[in-house]
Amino acid sequence: MPGYAAGGEEGTKPMKYMLMLYADEKAGAQIPAEDMAKAMETLYAYQDALTKAGAFVATAALARTWDAKTLRMEGGEVKVRAGGHFVNEGGELQVHDGPYADTREQLGGYFIIDVPDMDAALKWAARCPAAQWGSIEVRPYLNGF
Repeated sequence: MPGYAAGGEEGTKPMKYMLMLYADEKAGAQIPAEDMAKAMETLYAYQDALTKAGAFVATAALARTWDAKTLRMEGGEVKVRAGGHFVNEGGELQVHDGPYADTREQLGGYFIIDVPDMDAALKWAARCPAAQWGSIEVRPYLNGF
C-alpha cells in the first residue's frame, strides 16, 4: 500500500507537495486589470525564487468556477468487485455546473514543489504572495501513484 514519503530524515530524497491557492474569486473579479497584473508579477517572482532554490516542479492557474463542471455519482450503492475494483450499482453520473461545494473561497491555482519535508513546504507556502489574499492548503503527494 502506498504511504507518505519519508521527509526530513537525513539521506532521504525530497518529496513533492502541492500548494493549493484559494481565494474569493468574486472579490478578485472586482480588482482592476492593472492591479491584478501587479499581483501576478509577485507570483512570477515567487515562481522564480522556487526555481532558483531547485524546489519548483509545476504551477497553473485555474479558470473561474462558473466555467467548471462537476461530475458526481448520485444514488446507488458502492461495491467492491474482485480485484479491488469499485463500482456503483444503481447510481447515475450527473454533470453539475460549477463546483459542487458552495464555499467562500475557491481553488484558483497551485504550485507543486519538491522539498525535504512539511516544514520546508510550509515555509515556502508562507512566502507565496497568495497567502496575503487567501488561504493555501499544503498537502504531500502519496508515493506509488
